[in-house]
Amino acid sequence: MRAVCVLGTGLIGGSLMRAATRAGRPVWGTAASEATAAAAVADGFDVTTDTDAALARAAEADALVVVAVPLTALEPVLRRIDAVAPTCRLTDAVSVKVAVADLVAEHAPRARYVGGHPMAGTAESGWAAGDAGLFDGAAWVVAADDGLDLDVWRDVADLAWACGSRVVPAAIDEHDAAVARISHLPHLFAAVLAAVGAGDQGDDLALALSAGSFADGTRVAGTRPELVLAMCEGNRAALLGAVDDALGRLGAMRGALASTGGLAATVHAGHEARMRWSSTRDPLALPVDLHGDDVFAELRELGRRGDVVEPPKE
Repeated sequence: MRAVCVLGTGLIGGSLMRAATRAGRPVWGTAASEATAAAAVADGFDVTTDTDAALARAAEADALVVVAVPLTALEPVLRRIDAVAPTCRLTDAVSVKVAVADLVAEHAPRARYVGGHPMAGTAESGWAAGDAGLFDGAAWVVAADDGLDLDVWRDVADLAWACGSRVVPAAIDEHDAAVARISHLPHLFAAVLAAVGAGDQGDDLALALSAGSFADGTRVAGTRPELVLAMCEGNRAALLGAVDDALGRLGAMRGALASTGGLAATVHAGHEARMRWSSTRDPLALPVDLHGDDVFAELRELGRRGDVVEPPKE
């Protein structure tokens, strides 16, 4: 059972430490502040602010290093990895993948990197928000591009399974296009919806009348703005395409509303899409021969179908 070194102990990194510990993994990590490190230590976890020491320990133990910091904070962390544990087994939990792969290639080129993205979270942040069960049943994307280190791919998949997740393989560009539509665009829509609902300063009638639909639609607008900016701006190219699609649909809906008063096309299309989403909540888990010549092509195709990789039999 491979040890895990987690760099960054906010919501995702802190939850990952708790989940890996629950699974019986040796785990240690780093925090950006003494206060966060002290809180983690008080909760019984091995956390320090000394990144170099944590990485040296990871190199000695041949641990899997997981970077769980925002994209904007990634570059200096990768520089320390290259200086202290240059050939480590490396993955991440950042919500974009192409930008991270580019930064790894530039600043930690010798690392054995396989990108990852656990599709779980809340509007809360920080160590105290962490939860060992955060990843239970969640999709955990594991990069499946040609040329990756298959041994490290297995390490990342094993960690995802150990944390209770479903492993979804995907090419990194396809991942970024997908999360632009189902994660990053919803954050922007939530921000717009919250601003429209709030209306003019001093007029809180609409907010006083708001109930479930407004609360559900704006939930992620409660996320710390700097985290939203990091993930959305870090996926700019793919997000622009999703925004253009959304604007086209909104424009067509407005045109129909203005000309005929009808909203049927928009409402029915949305309802059908939501029902289709519901049907994907129980994906098919399939075995994959991780020794084949075309293993990554097989993994990518499996992910495109919405299926997941079956854990190996004991």
